[in-house]
Amino acid sequence: MTTTAPVTSSLRPRRGLHPTFVLHDIRRQITPQNLIFTVALPAVLYLALFRVVEPSAGVDLPHGNFQAWMMIGIAVYGASIGTISRAAGISNEKANGWLRTIRLSPLGAGGYVASRIIACQVYAAIPVIVVGILGAITGARADAIVWITGLVVAWVGSAIFSALGLVLGMLLPPEVVTHVPGVVMTGLAFLGNIFIPLSGGMLAVAQVTPLYGVATLARYALTDGYNLDGSHASLAGALINVAAWFAGFSFAAVRRFAGATGRQ
Repeated sequence: MTTTAPVTSSLRPRRGLHPTFVLHDIRRQITPQNLIFTVALPAVLYLALFRVVEPSAGVDLPHGNFQAWMMIGIAVYGASIGTISRAAGISNEKANGWLRTIRLSPLGAGGYVASRIIACQVYAAIPVIVVGILGAITGARADAIVWITGLVVAWVGSAIFSALGLVLGMLLPPEVVTHVPGVVMTGLAFLGNIFIPLSGGMLAVAQVTPLYGVATLARYALTDGYNLDGSHASLAGALINVAAWFAGFSFAAVRRFAGATGRQ
């Protein structure tokens, strides 16, 4: 009589994060072409905008200057467009059958999405560092805590757009998704109080957009929570904004991946 050995816990497939997959994804994303785009775009934007308001125009920030305000905003934008662009590359993987290969692996939908987000976050550190160096060279002045919290929040907050990039990549074909992240992020940046200080009705609209919460948290130590029009931003509102958008995009990404691969 033939007997079948019971499956032990050591043989059960792993469904969560897989370090090997994360490291592979990081190495795959860091290419010369990607690095040029990631470094050049935020650098050019910062150099074009950091003097849009001169100190003599009366801008008075509690813990730094306008250059620091713009530096943090461009760091938020640079990290976010870097992550959304890299994450949206899943569209090519869907087209060439890589997602069908993932179906054969022990990696579940949640584990795959979390692995991709972590890989994108490693990549997102590059534009944040570049913009921080440019800020230091061009006269951005702020308290030490502003530098630390501003750049770290810009980096961590871009995880929202890693999740959004995965959603876009699984919804759109490769020939379309290539152009979408730049358009989406530029529009969100203008609406999110990143490039130009907003006020009035436009600022009210900005408060429900994805970039607003990250930018507000990143600049909070610089401005004590005040916008440049003199209004005060809610810290709780910014935290809710970030949490809600990240949760929503992550949930959508997991659902789209599960539907594309048949994995839960």
